[in-house]
Amino acid sequence: MNIPRHWLLGAFAALSIAFLAVGCAPSGNAKKDGNAGGNDVAGGGGATAEDWKLSDADMEKGKEIYFNRCAGCHGVLRKGATGKNIEPESTRAKGTAYLEAIITNGSPAGMPEWGKSGILTPDEVKLMAKYIQNPVPAPPDWGMPDIRNSHKVLVPVEKRPTAPQTTRNWENYFGVILRDAGKVAIIDGDNYELVNIVDTGFAVHILRTSATGRYFFSIGRDGKVTLIDLWMEKPDRVAELRPVLEARSIETSRFEGFVDKFAIVGGYWPPALVVMDGQTLEPLKMVSSSGYEVNDGTYVHEARVAAIVADHHHPSWVVNIKETGQMWLVDYSNLKGKEGSLKIDMIASERYLHDGGWDLSKRYFLVAANAKHKIAVIDTQTQQLAALVDSNGNTPHPGRGANIDHPAYGPLWATGHIGSNHISFIGTDPDGHKENAWKVVKQVELPGVGGGNLFIKTHPNSPHIYADRPLNPDQMLADSIFVIDKDTLENKRTLVIPEEFRGHKAVHMEYNKAGTEVWVAAWGRMDKPGAILVYDDKTLELKK
Repeated sequence: MNIPRHWLLGAFAALSIAFLAVGCAPSGNAKKDGNAGGNDVAGGGGATAEDWKLSDADMEKGKEIYFNRCAGCHGVLRKGATGKNIEPESTRAKGTAYLEAIITNGSPAGMPEWGKSGILTPDEVKLMAKYIQNPVPAPPDWGMPDIRNSHKVLVPVEKRPTAPQTTRNWENYFGVILRDAGKVAIIDGDNYELVNIVDTGFAVHILRTSATGRYFFSIGRDGKVTLIDLWMEKPDRVAELRPVLEARSIETSRFEGFVDKFAIVGGYWPPALVVMDGQTLEPLKMVSSSGYEVNDGTYVHEARVAAIVADHHHPSWVVNIKETGQMWLVDYSNLKGKEGSLKIDMIASERYLHDGGWDLSKRYFLVAANAKHKIAVIDTQTQQLAALVDSNGNTPHPGRGANIDHPAYGPLWATGHIGSNHISFIGTDPDGHKENAWKVVKQVELPGVGGGNLFIKTHPNSPHIYADRPLNPDQMLADSIFVIDKDTLENKRTLVIPEEFRGHKAVHMEYNKAGTEVWVAAWGRMDKPGAILVYDDKTLELKK
């Protein structure tokens, strides 16, 4: 079967929420007394409870900002993962002035400059500095009755088109995430025309194409799933569900006989996976992901579901549990609507699992355990952990990673890093290139100092690999895309986005279907519109 391919471009303001990597911390000036260092239990230069006391209204506002901007990295319970632990015992000891400074200016380790970029106002920076010195509010419960009440079928399956209702090349549509607007724009990749803007959940994290290519599944950070039918004359919603309150991942069933029959969402809060009907989003099963982490067996309540991919060799999903370091193989072959069951095998790997992608053969799935600077590799054919690879960099963040078949090294998979300026190439062919398998065989050091990479991308028809650096504190580096030659594995050219869009941050590259163009989002400003920048992959010149 010839599966259509779509090209998903995230303007990904969502991502800067997820990388409060150092400390979304409180504010207020530390009170001073006669003791130079202060002797208050609060620490931070003698700070007292008066420094972080907030009204009920301000606590509610802080809770909303924290959910939108901080929880992705630091966790709902503030225990940390990609970002640091920011429970009150930690934040009060830092001191309010420090916390305001870090929220305002960010850090080279990946903390966005919330104040400097204008995303948070000075008053909001002060509010958040105080908010995270307060006790952690109890997060809300959410279960199957709530999920069912959120379910909407806007266009029943029998009333949907039986063939594409458009003359456009719908297989070359781009989905562009308009994060804070809670919308997704559908753009015709052939002629750059806007086709439609679709209401979705807030802060969509990813768009996932269905196995058949017909649908976009969007998952918002607010946990809302939107099913978008691309066969309609103007693509639009056909079903909605809120299976969890905060999420990052969604996938469909892709094994023969189950194509798009089911869909699965991974919850950040509550920590759980939810399986739905792939055509209507009717909720079918919910399974908690709380459990015992792989290092010393500590119980983790907030064990969030990170990347999910569909196994090519079995009727199952690979589900990565971030805080426990477990890779779950979730077998859906015995699921018959609400009846039947899910079979789950748990494979211990490493903490904290985040995102990843397939090797060229689609046998091995590689996922970043980014707080441990490692890549976990699972062999989906044998359903065993194949390797734990040191990425030789700080905090790998591959997105899906990038695959090439190198003339000297053989099949390679690449990841960038948030905390260092390295692109690491890992050998993935233990049968044909055993000497290179499951180790870094080549590193590209990007120009300048510091990391900040979020995405790396290539295409089978392209001689290039593209990498961004939107979290780098150097604005010129954050405004740049780095083009790596596939053969030499060296940085070939640095593309700085046009001057009128400087300060937006260049983030998230996507190729068109043919691999002749690369679309880049210029994102990150609150005071002027962003843009989609279309580059010619051959000349590396801006086309549109």
